[in-house]
Amino acid sequence: MSQAEAPESWAPQSEAPGTDSPPRRSPRRWSLGLVRSEIGTTFRRWRTLALLAVLAGVPVLVGIAVKIETGHGGASGGSGGGEGGPAFISQVTNNGLFLVFTSLAVTLPFFLPMAIGVIAGDSLAGEANAGTLRYLLVAPAGRTRLLLVKYATTLAFCLVATLVVACSALATGALLFPLGKVTLLSGTSISLGEGLLRALVIACVVALSLTGLAAVGLFLSTLTASGVAAMATTVGLLITVQILDTIPQLHAIQPYLFPHYWLSFADLLRDPVYWDQLQKDLGLQALYVAVFGSAAWARFTTRDITA
Repeated sequence: MSQAEAPESWAPQSEAPGTDSPPRRSPRRWSLGLVRSEIGTTFRRWRTLALLAVLAGVPVLVGIAVKIETGHGGASGGSGGGEGGPAFISQVTNNGLFLVFTSLAVTLPFFLPMAIGVIAGDSLAGEANAGTLRYLLVAPAGRTRLLLVKYATTLAFCLVATLVVACSALATGALLFPLGKVTLLSGTSISLGEGLLRALVIACVVALSLTGLAAVGLFLSTLTASGVAAMATTVGLLITVQILDTIPQLHAIQPYLFPHYWLSFADLLRDPVYWDQLQKDLGLQALYVAVFGSAAWARFTTRDITA
């Protein structure tokens, strides 16, 4: 891109004596502007809106299914979960707030991480495929800063996607089931306000549990110029790791797989809270972020950008 074609905000400013040159934007303000722009662009895409719509629809389907099941004489309560279900799914009919926890447990193994994989995998490879990656690097961002902006945008999507599931589940639960005091898995009763606070904390923990996958997807996005290939590889890797996590013979390596402790958020529904599995989950995600974030930085900063 020639200097004449560069956007006005990137053009060099005159500093001739006797003239008032416009103040240059600080790197911090420029970075925040780039983050806002990137987040806005991501959430305006039809693909992103479609992913969020699917995620919002899952709690509605789960709530309707539970309502129909209990309407036909199914179990209306109990302290344990149904066969193969979360430990709190049977409590949904007693308190609609439990639909939030059930929906997060249902979407976490596949729907939520698949959406994260699509966004993370397309973050850099999509720009290269569209021919806009070199255009972004013309700005005084630098490759490291651009990489951080892309990862921050993916993290923002992690949080928004999780909150969409939680809010949709809360609205559906309030419409289909009663709301009131929350009986925790340990048998302790807490107020609805404290239950809502725990639901918010659980949603944040679920979002943090996806940060490792986001780093893996970002790294894979630096390896190719095809957004579709990066997204497919990320989702394929997710499915493969999920399968490995269910094979009993691989129990020795399973604690090191990023989805192994995802459902540990259920321990926040106990009194006192069981912190052991939660700490292992967040520590494992931090390890994946450090390893694959470093690998993504090493690859992207040395990569020959041709598109």
